[in-house]
Amino acid sequence: MNRTTVPFVNHDDLAAPGGSPPVGLARSPVTAAPAEDARLRGEPVARAVFTDLPARYDRLAYLLSFGQDRRWRRAVVAHTAAGSPHRVLDVATGPAGVALAVAGRTGADVIGIDLNEPMLRAGVARTRRPGQRGRVRLAVARADDLPFADATFDAVTFSYLLRYVDDPAATVAEMARCLRPGGTLASLEFHVPPQRLWRASWWLYTRLALPLLGGLTGGGAWYRVGRFLGPSISSHYRQHPLDEHIAAWQAAGLTDVGVSMMSLGGGLIMWGSKGPRPAGPGS
Repeated sequence: MNRTTVPFVNHDDLAAPGGSPPVGLARSPVTAAPAEDARLRGEPVARAVFTDLPARYDRLAYLLSFGQDRRWRRAVVAHTAAGSPHRVLDVATGPAGVALAVAGRTGADVIGIDLNEPMLRAGVARTRRPGQRGRVRLAVARADDLPFADATFDAVTFSYLLRYVDDPAATVAEMARCLRPGGTLASLEFHVPPQRLWRASWWLYTRLALPLLGGLTGGGAWYRVGRFLGPSISSHYRQHPLDEHIAAWQAAGLTDVGVSMMSLGGGLIMWGSKGPRPAGPGS
């Protein structure tokens, strides 16, 4: 499949494919979320919820996860680096934390994409810091319609993405399409602890403590995110249980799919390898 490559961000400006600004996305009648769930998922929600967060996103994510967020990211980077990639795509890159970590660990050229322009603008400043390995370039693009040719990347990573797309399985397949055979797909998502006692504690933390801590440390924007995250995570896994996610990765051509529950199940790391190309007629 031939695709037009997205314009990359090397300076201050951010561009979407074709040079146009990002626009709201029409929902497919097949993959659209139910109306009662519209406030918790979908790409417009991702843009709206995180618009006011870039300046202190990583620091507050660290504080509000009791320091676990960085440990989770290191696990994703480790699985990615194991394949010694030279070219990596980081989807839902935000302010480029994972993209920069992958570049620093591997020396790879990393392309980070996201729908949220303020987040990307924060990432642009970070990519300019001296002494970094590899090269990180950023651009506005959609995870479910990537503007890259088949088998472009040695590794693809994504973080906290699948709650914000209408069709998680199709989005995984789209990312796998851009991955070369033998390449690695690795991801980080929030999860609901499977053990009953920890699940109850998680529910209390996400519904009560998280909004309060967010408001105290980050103001109104983080209070709103704190109120949003718990219901959003619970709703996602009611609709798309973990077994469904694993099946989606396998259906997308990923083999040796691994799953690791982090921090008593509050975080979920997944990884897998792109299988070989199917044999063509006469091969």
